[in-house]
Amino acid sequence: MSDAAPSPAAALPSTWRQFHALTKPRVIQLIVFCALIGMVLAVPGLPRWADVRLAAIACLGIWLVAGAAAAFNCVVEQRIDARMKRTAWRPTAKGELTNLQTLSFSAVLCAIGSAILYVWVNPLTMWLTFATFVGYAVIYTVVLKPLTPQNIVIGGASGAMPPVLGWAAMTGEVAPEALILFLIIFLWTPPHFWALALYRVEDYRKSGLPMLPVTHGSEFTRLQILLYTFVLFAACLMPFVMRMSGWFYLAAAVVLSIGFCGYAVALWRQYSDALARKTFRFSLIHLSLLFAALLVDHYL
Repeated sequence: MSDAAPSPAAALPSTWRQFHALTKPRVIQLIVFCALIGMVLAVPGLPRWADVRLAAIACLGIWLVAGAAAAFNCVVEQRIDARMKRTAWRPTAKGELTNLQTLSFSAVLCAIGSAILYVWVNPLTMWLTFATFVGYAVIYTVVLKPLTPQNIVIGGASGAMPPVLGWAAMTGEVAPEALILFLIIFLWTPPHFWALALYRVEDYRKSGLPMLPVTHGSEFTRLQILLYTFVLFAACLMPFVMRMSGWFYLAAAVVLSIGFCGYAVALWRQYSDALARKTFRFSLIHLSLLFAALLVDHYL
């Protein structure tokens, strides 16, 4: 019968999909990718088997803790998520998973990931990863996001940590090169999210969050995006200036940064939702290809 309760076996895959959705898989993929770049750049030349094994274990630990932070974020923002089209599908927003289930899931992921990092990687990486969890799930989500339109600027420090975590995993320290990678992501984050917030401004207005387009308007936000892309352009040249990379990376960084600035200029001059979407999507391409170019350049 159509109104019969599903069997436990039938319900299980759906439940697992819901828990998987809590981890925000696409975001986690980018986080782990950026951490992996930090790992690769920290190891001179071709990696040994021991390096590959360590990197794989570190990626697993970072993935688990990052997934835990994402799940915790879903609990804190479930009411906000329910008001926004972009996030209304999340299991917590739809009431498909309870707060207890989600918090338990987050705690288990965080505990397992932290244990893996502490035992099989090194304590520094574990503590930095846990600090990133606290920075994103508590300081950014609970404190900054509902308090200030500069939330994404300050809170962006947590999102910029993956290369630092990767570097620390392989070397047991935080080197200046890792901080350059941190700076690039830190400066990339505001124009990336503000482009999204521009075409989702009504969602954010309904949610009550003080995102920049809501509090300061479209024109001011577009100007900030433009200025940040210019500063980001300069930061993207630093790996070459600091001799972390060669000419291949420099060429890629210049082309990608000109593209990002081009979108920002067009957005600043004449706004449209379609252009804001294209800018947001290109920002993802920009960061992914920029770090991929670092990876390729490392082995040239």
